[in-house]
Amino acid sequence: MEAADRREDFGVWLERQLRTRQMTQTSLADALDVTPAAVSAWITGRAEPREDRKRAVAAVLGLDEETVHRRAAEVAAASSLKWHHRPAHADGGREFGNAAAFAFDADVAVLAREATQNSLDEQHDPNQPVRVRYMLNELSGEHRRAFLDALQWNEIEPHFEAAATQRHKVGRVIAEGLREMRESDSLLLLRVDDYNCTGLTGADYGDNSKFAAVLRDQLNSHKGSGTAGGSYGLGKITLWATSRLGLVLVNSTLSRPHEGRTERRLYGRLELPWHEDNGGAYAGLAGFGETETEPRRERTARSWWADEETTRSLHLERESRDPGTSFLIVGAHDAAGDAQSLQEMHEKLVRALADNFWAAMTSGREGSPVLEASVTTLRNGQVVIPEQRVDPADHQPARTRALRAFLNGETVEQRTETTQVAMAHVSLLVPPEKGSGRAGTGTEHGAVLLVTAADNNDREPNRLVCMRGNRMTVLRRRVTDLPLSTDAFQAVLLAGRATGSDSLDAELAERFLRAAEPPEHDDWTKTEDLATTYARGARQRIEDFRRDMMAAVRALVGRRETKNNTDGPAVLRELLRIDAHSMGARRPDRHPVVRHMEGEVDARGAWNVKVEVKLPRREDPWSLTPVAKFDVRSGAKPVVAWAKLMAGENCRVEDGTLHFEPGAGNASFGGVTDVSSHPVTGQMARLIVDLQKAKGPTT
Repeated sequence: MEAADRREDFGVWLERQLRTRQMTQTSLADALDVTPAAVSAWITGRAEPREDRKRAVAAVLGLDEETVHRRAAEVAAASSLKWHHRPAHADGGREFGNAAAFAFDADVAVLAREATQNSLDEQHDPNQPVRVRYMLNELSGEHRRAFLDALQWNEIEPHFEAAATQRHKVGRVIAEGLREMRESDSLLLLRVDDYNCTGLTGADYGDNSKFAAVLRDQLNSHKGSGTAGGSYGLGKITLWATSRLGLVLVNSTLSRPHEGRTERRLYGRLELPWHEDNGGAYAGLAGFGETETEPRRERTARSWWADEETTRSLHLERESRDPGTSFLIVGAHDAAGDAQSLQEMHEKLVRALADNFWAAMTSGREGSPVLEASVTTLRNGQVVIPEQRVDPADHQPARTRALRAFLNGETVEQRTETTQVAMAHVSLLVPPEKGSGRAGTGTEHGAVLLVTAADNNDREPNRLVCMRGNRMTVLRRRVTDLPLSTDAFQAVLLAGRATGSDSLDAELAERFLRAAEPPEHDDWTKTEDLATTYARGARQRIEDFRRDMMAAVRALVGRRETKNNTDGPAVLRELLRIDAHSMGARRPDRHPVVRHMEGEVDARGAWNVKVEVKLPRREDPWSLTPVAKFDVRSGAKPVVAWAKLMAGENCRVEDGTLHFEPGAGNASFGGVTDVSSHPVTGQMARLIVDLQKAKGPTT
């Protein structure tokens, strides 16, 4: 039985019962031998009938007394479900696809980013993590046919055929989806489940309804929190864009009751282009559910409360009663084309979750992370790849280490060891909002900058990633113009609520940076929202913030000491600088980076070094001259000569120049310094290796 506090108001319940039965208030009044005014008072909530009257109402409506007492919407029979297609516009306008869908690529990595961000924005209990699970399930044979029967495929197939035209992009995608489904006798489902989220609460229509915002409205984000990741209402469209058929089914468990219920609220939404079928013209949008009985909406579908059997047949069953929503993408595909097999799609989803949400999945010693995410893959309901929990430390070890040090209060001002994390603050001046009444230059917010050594396996070292709110990665940038002898590193910037602060300046910074994000939420830049919301100078504040964060990174990575060991000074891993300016050429967009460097002083006092280099791939060879210098605290660094240079992997040495093979991603070389050129004993100095562009023609 539903709890008493979940019951609908009697008047709301009674009005729905009459509407469903197409019964007037006057007819009910006559059957009960009461005045129409009395029935009207019950429906409007001005009065509620006595218990004996309620029993009489139940008898007239053909219901038992328990149903009247419980006052929850009835579970709909599968036979009552129907597809309802929106008629074409009366003015003759035709829409050949949802324009919002073209704001994103139909890429499963983009889907993982946008759908997971939406789940985080709807966190229900702030003391518990949001749990997100992605499940791939390839259906074939009888499993595929049973699912299509439950979906009433025979009813909608003619509409797909009519929409599958080569005249426009959406039609071509649908045609390819139909062809592949028929030729392979298979259908790929991708389900996105979230738990500890609010669910699709509210009425089927209108304002203040999460259900309507997601499944009926366009460009309605319905996110009241300034910390929300999305602000355009576009992210949800990636669900439909990932379906070759434009078809998504939904099952939501609500955090607060609607119509006296919370579990198994189902609905289907189909997005096709304009088409004609069987003599009728259709706008393209269709809904799957119960037939609406509300006046002026009779030709539409409304959500329904499903039984367990119907939910299972549509592959929408959830693992617990925790509030949240399951989105089932029918005919899922990866439009980028780099994930064709189940294994590839599984791996791409895991990578996307790790790259975008590693920070949200990271916690300190006390407390839990904001997010837990996993991916599992099935074929006809049988496990092919077991559920894989995404561990941020496996995918982003250096950045995870940096954030954990911050959460545990273990950062330092200056790194003296490789595993340490240095912290600094970067000022963001938030301008006042137009019409806010706040005068002056604005409010200062201190964003948190963290820097730590890169992991040896980092694919892209020397990067800065920035985030706000619930710590989804927003901005990624390579840090340029670094000093010589800079160790490979990773930097993380936390702004707004991501700093863990609930102060006013953090809230203002959160809103400001959110307004500075484009629909993809992958940058902080000039936007229309920024210009219309904030006082003049807002764009300059963003540019100042971007400049200052880069300057702060350079200051932190240049401020370090390296402890000597018993064998002599350590040789640091270097960022190799290319001296392109001496030839008047442009500086290349990407630089070779030392992956690993080690060395020792031999018995003669000469430095022996071995260097492994990561090279940006290009068609031309890299031709570089290695220059060895002794590090000194002030003044020019004295150059020392090489006694010997040795070629390693993908490298050859000619007349003191290193030539790295074209297209190589990795290379290595070795060298021994000439003791006679040392201004001081090798044991007393630290060696710096600077690679400069070789003079003369390359070979």
